[in-house]
Amino acid sequence: MRRVVVIGSKGQLGSDLVRELGVRDRILPLSHQDLEICDHAGAREVLTGLRPDAVVNTAAYHRVDDCENHESRAFETNAAAILNLGRICNDLDALLVHVSTDYVFGGDGDRTSPYTEEDPPCPLNVYGASKLAGENLLREECRRHLIVRTSGLYGLAGDRNFVAVMLRLAEKGRPLRVVDDQRLGPTYTAHLARKMVRLLASTARGTVHVTNQGVCSWYEFARRLFELAGLTADLTPITSQEFGAKATRPAYSVLANEALSRAGLEPMPHWSQGLADYLAGKRSGR
Repeated sequence: MRRVVVIGSKGQLGSDLVRELGVRDRILPLSHQDLEICDHAGAREVLTGLRPDAVVNTAAYHRVDDCENHESRAFETNAAAILNLGRICNDLDALLVHVSTDYVFGGDGDRTSPYTEEDPPCPLNVYGASKLAGENLLREECRRHLIVRTSGLYGLAGDRNFVAVMLRLAEKGRPLRVVDDQRLGPTYTAHLARKMVRLLASTARGTVHVTNQGVCSWYEFARRLFELAGLTADLTPITSQEFGAKATRPAYSVLANEALSRAGLEPMPHWSQGLADYLAGKRSGR
């Protein structure tokens, strides 16, 4: 039985990974209180004591707009700390599985076809640049790594993700203005966790895109959410410029899951099915 550390075990993806991995592996869950990845010496002490066969890192500084104001913190968390984890895993001969983002893309403003794992990244904001830096450091320094790029995550353990916020505001009757010119493949963390478990059991290494299938804008995503939830919402489509976020988001950041297919794994469910499963889980109190 493998010993698998999950860093960020209480987050929306981490909690689903702990649940899914626990079926076949010995799970060593580490919350932020157990391991602070920016504490390089502390991280080495904790991981060396646990001697894992694999480390799954879900921790990140991922508040996209905040990253614009705190660039050094973004690179410290999303790049320097990741390099440290890679070096620790080298010394332990452990596999490091690191979660990255579709926001490493976006600089190709005319893009209309999904990005493959081989496409050159071109981030538009500090968050994407810091995550790309972390990826590149792993490729250079970590012998055994798996970089899982995903998109628009939401899960039952999260209360600040797009879906949770939309539901909360709609239930309060708030008017909602949602951007309709950013297209992506939003991904339910329970589906992603299930697929990551399969990837861990496979020989896949390097970079793999893992998202729910299909393409939508944030506005289309919200509209489908309210349809499935049976909510009537005051929902209006707007442009990114009208919304006025500090960080520039990609107009198109859909990920093609080609490496997943090459690994012999079936595609993820459609994003609409992800929403339906999320709402079913929410109703059941899972």
